[in-house]
Amino acid sequence: MIVRKLLLSKNLKSTRYLLKGFHSLTKIPNICSEFDALINSNSTINFRFLSYLCSSEFVSTSKCSFPIPKRPIFVRNYCSGGEKESNEWTGEIDYLDESGGVIYSGKGIRSVEPGIDDHVMVGGLKKPILNASAVAKIVEIVKRWKWGPDMETQLDRLQFLPNMTHIIQSLKVIVDSDASLGLFRWAKRQSWYSPNDECYVVLFDRLSESRDYDGIQSVFDDLVRDSGESGMASFSAYNRVIQLLAKAEKLEVTFCCFKKMKDKGCKVDTQAYNSLITLFLDKGLPYKAFEIYQNMEEAGCFLDGSTYELMIPCFAKSGRLDPALKLFQEMKEKNFRPSFGVFAALVDSMGKAGRLDTSMKVYMEMQGFGLRPSATTFVSLIESFVKAGKLEAALRLWDEMKKARFRPNYGLYTMMVESHAKSGKLETAMSLFSDMERAGFFPTPSTYSSLLEMHAAACQVDAAMKLYNSMTNAGLRPGLSTYTALLILLAKKKLVDVAAKILLEMKTMGYSVDVNASDVLMVYIKDGSVDLALRWLRFMGSSGIRTNNFIIRQLFESCMKSGLYESAKPLLETYVHAAAKVDLVLYTSMLAHLVRCQEEHNERHLMAILSATKHKAHAFMCGLFTGPEQRKQPVLSFVREFFQGVDYELEEGAARYFVNVLLNYLVLMGQINRARCVWKVAYENKLFPKAIVFDQHIAWSLDVRNLSVGAALIAVVHTLHRFRKRMLYYGVVPRRIKLVTGPTLKIVIAQMLSSVESPFEISKVVLRAPGDSVLEWFKKPIVQQFLLNEIPSRADILMHKLNTLFPSSAPEIRSLSPPKPLLAGKAL
Repeated sequence: MIVRKLLLSKNLKSTRYLLKGFHSLTKIPNICSEFDALINSNSTINFRFLSYLCSSEFVSTSKCSFPIPKRPIFVRNYCSGGEKESNEWTGEIDYLDESGGVIYSGKGIRSVEPGIDDHVMVGGLKKPILNASAVAKIVEIVKRWKWGPDMETQLDRLQFLPNMTHIIQSLKVIVDSDASLGLFRWAKRQSWYSPNDECYVVLFDRLSESRDYDGIQSVFDDLVRDSGESGMASFSAYNRVIQLLAKAEKLEVTFCCFKKMKDKGCKVDTQAYNSLITLFLDKGLPYKAFEIYQNMEEAGCFLDGSTYELMIPCFAKSGRLDPALKLFQEMKEKNFRPSFGVFAALVDSMGKAGRLDTSMKVYMEMQGFGLRPSATTFVSLIESFVKAGKLEAALRLWDEMKKARFRPNYGLYTMMVESHAKSGKLETAMSLFSDMERAGFFPTPSTYSSLLEMHAAACQVDAAMKLYNSMTNAGLRPGLSTYTALLILLAKKKLVDVAAKILLEMKTMGYSVDVNASDVLMVYIKDGSVDLALRWLRFMGSSGIRTNNFIIRQLFESCMKSGLYESAKPLLETYVHAAAKVDLVLYTSMLAHLVRCQEEHNERHLMAILSATKHKAHAFMCGLFTGPEQRKQPVLSFVREFFQGVDYELEEGAARYFVNVLLNYLVLMGQINRARCVWKVAYENKLFPKAIVFDQHIAWSLDVRNLSVGAALIAVVHTLHRFRKRMLYYGVVPRRIKLVTGPTLKIVIAQMLSSVESPFEISKVVLRAPGDSVLEWFKKPIVQQFLLNEIPSRADILMHKLNTLFPSSAPEIRSLSPPKPLLAGKAL
């Protein structure tokens, strides 16, 4: 046994030493000399002979004095998957010496066939091939030949029969992905190959390390085919593919493999689902992550902590707050500890959605778990409360943030300052603004603007100007809204010079200032500060700033109301020269001022203003007061021609207004006949369509409630004249006649009719009389003279309530022409 071991170890010196002792026991002649001669010959023959020397057959034929078993006891198979080897004798084997002589002849054992046997022969002994040796041999070949036909040829010449255990262990050792894939392809073509889940897992890991994703797809297709053909349960391999591809962010390939798994009915594990969800979220596809999660739920897959960590923020950020809260509760019930990311996502999403109570509850719960809120969490909470208008709660969180030694950022300072400023909490806003400056943050134009505009709205001109100066000194450019608010404030405070300075600075900044200057001018006009308005307008003109015609007209009318006729005329001329149209309403308003005018020099100014309008109504007025020679036509025709040129669709109201004021003026000037012509033509053109009503024989009425004083007097005289003509010449007598005057004109008309002893009785707002009584009244000569000639022009009658339609202070009593009493001794 010792000699055999030494021979196998090829220790020749020790073997020769032992053979000397062996010679003394066996008495075999020349054994040592033969051993020495064979050392230098073929090594295969040497060791085959030496094996024979140590074999049981040789010992049995020699004269050995110690017992040796006749048959080997090593019959166990050491490698799985091999065929059972035959131990029968196969033929005679001759062992020759150097001269060719037969040393020994005997039956040998069947030779080892490569790729079939799982052992090697050492002399007459079968030596099993250990798994480690087999794996080492396979790895050696693969590392040497890498891949390709040469490697496969060498693998085909293996002196043993490999199995799947050898392949799996070899794949774990081989680092090169191409070599691993080549070995796998060779193994698949062997008859002993059987699909193995672990083999695929190892191969997928090796390909992933080399980033050979095309190879992973190819092997995955082999896995699908093997699973279908052999029914192999490839749970681990399938899920490992999903995890590796998802980790590599191969979106389309991963989802395709996932669909193939689902089609095959393969069970997907939690880690694979988590990998897919993570991949879709990283790619910005939350709706696909929701789809994978839904598949996960339908499959009844267990949700681990990672799943909750992924899905709760996903649901929260996408606005699905109720499912997020539900998962959050499930996570706590399963004793999974929520991470800071879960709490932060819930706090942020709930706050942005306006669910502030829930957001605060999660915030408090986060602290209960021992998690310290981050600066981002504080910012999110404060922003949510600020946007909801809950500034007190925002300030409390602001203080908590400072106590936690977090420094508010620039955006948060800006938001807090602007929100408090816009809410009118100027003291808090200015305090935060000061803290912001001390913290080293440079306020934005928006922050300055919000503070300045709110101080302007609160009419705090000193604070507003201080902020404006601070803003400009810092090199910031105020916005248009800032300038507008500041200018309006200065206008309200009547600080004309300061406003002019700010406006010029605004112009220097490159802004268009025409609109802002006009806004300031309108403030002065609406406030009734006509002097300041005129002063501001002069400043605008000197600075080359223009305004619009509407504001010029407003200022002109304000000057007219204030009696500043000298200042009004240049405004009107500017208005006309700017191609603005003086409409009938504007002209009529000037005529109304002329009616109310009490001083002669003002009348001259007003007449000049009327002439400057260049309106056709003024030409009509001038023609109305001239004689028939200059006019070259009767008054009635002249009036009719003017009213025919009026566009009643656009100017009906303006024409009615003009008739009222014109009749006031004509009556005041004693032009009764001209006034009656104007009334008649106005009635013909249906400017007062419901003024006169004939209700057959029952009632005739005249409604003067919508007329001015002069128009009402003329309408009463002219209409009563028509009634008299109908009753006396045509014999039509109604039951009653009504004069509907209203409370304003009732006294004026009643006093006028009482001067000729009329039968009309005053009843509230109506003067009424029976038709027979009126008929008898009409037969009196004094009444005929009254209706056909002139009405009294006494100022106390004509000017009574003259400003009903055009309010102003009551004018002093004056008479433009001597009174013409109709009845001697009768005081009106």
